Amino acid sequence: MTIVIVGGGKVGYYLAKTLAPERHHLVLLEADRDHCDKIASELDQLGIDLICGDGTELNTLRDAGIEQADLLIAVTGYDQNNLVACQLAHQYFN
Repeated sequence: MTIVIVGGGKVGYYLAKTLAPERHHLVLLEADRDHCDKIASELDQLGIDLICGDGTELNTLRDAGIEQADLLIAVTGYDQNNLVACQLAHQYFN
C-alpha cells in the first residue's frame, strides 16, 4: 500500500515510524526545511521517502506520487492545511 502523510511533526513522524515495519511504501511531506533536515537520516534508514514541500500544493502532491497512492493522511498542525490537502487529493487525484 502506498501512503502519503502530509505533516512531519510529532503525529506524522510517529505515524510514519509506526507504519514502516508494515512494509508500506511511505512518503512523508514536510514544509519546514529545518525540520526536514533534522528527520531525514532516520526516515531514510527506515525506507521512508521524505519530501520537503507544502502538501497543499498540487505539484508537491504529484511529486509525492499521490496519483498512485492508496491513502493520504493529513496531520499538519493546521486544520485548514489538512482540509485543503485532503480536498486537493480527492478532487484532482480521486
